[in-house]
Amino acid sequence: MNTMTLWHITPWEFAALAAAALLVGFSKTAVSGANTVSLAIFAAVLPARASTGVLLPILIVGDVLAVLTYRRHAHWPTLWRLFPAVAAGVVFGTLFLVWADDGIVRTSIGAILLLMAAVTVWRRRTADRTGEPEAVATRTGRIKARSYGVLGGFTTMVANAGGPVMSLYLLSAGFRKLGFLGTSAFFFLIVNVSKVPFSVGLGLIDGHSLLLDAALAVFVVPGALIGKWAVNRINQRLFEQLVIAATVVGGAQLLLR
Repeated sequence: MNTMTLWHITPWEFAALAAAALLVGFSKTAVSGANTVSLAIFAAVLPARASTGVLLPILIVGDVLAVLTYRRHAHWPTLWRLFPAVAAGVVFGTLFLVWADDGIVRTSIGAILLLMAAVTVWRRRTADRTGEPEAVATRTGRIKARSYGVLGGFTTMVANAGGPVMSLYLLSAGFRKLGFLGTSAFFFLIVNVSKVPFSVGLGLIDGHSLLLDAALAVFVVPGALIGKWAVNRINQRLFEQLVIAATVVGGAQLLLR
């Protein structure tokens, strides 16, 4: 992998990465899925494949902060239902990375994110018309959990873009803000830590990438604090709209880049 160290990027590029790291912290404690913008920034500054290895430890720092903030609100039955399918998705994503180039990775993830956003909007409108909660109206909870789980594992392994997929699943399952954030916090901490051996094996994480991570990790903390402050000032409807909008923006960026 063509890893990059602090001495191989310009001050402006480092500033962009620092802003992206701050946004990671914000997304983990406020609007999950917004870190797709961070993903796009990392992929713009660094080689696309290399950027996934640099971004992963930054995401883990954000996950730890989110767990510390929302640990009492996690819904563990949902997590246990998702993990087997996610594990399958991570393995599939690892195999995909062995042969896929940067263009294929970006196009695949972008298309999946936009598709999931469209499906979520459609399902929520259908539920509103029927007057039933969406989780009841579909009556396919297990199939939905497995489908989203595989897609979430695949996208998080290939491009650290599992956030929007799982955000859409949690929204469709009817989670409110704190339950949403607590469940997603534990989910991504466990999944992202489990991805580290795969990323090391693929050469996406090494000493050079970790040096850059050490310099960027400090910017995650203020982002998380801003997110914690902001989430109490965002009502449920706006929260859901922001999550879906972040997913669309992230998917479009990957497709158009």
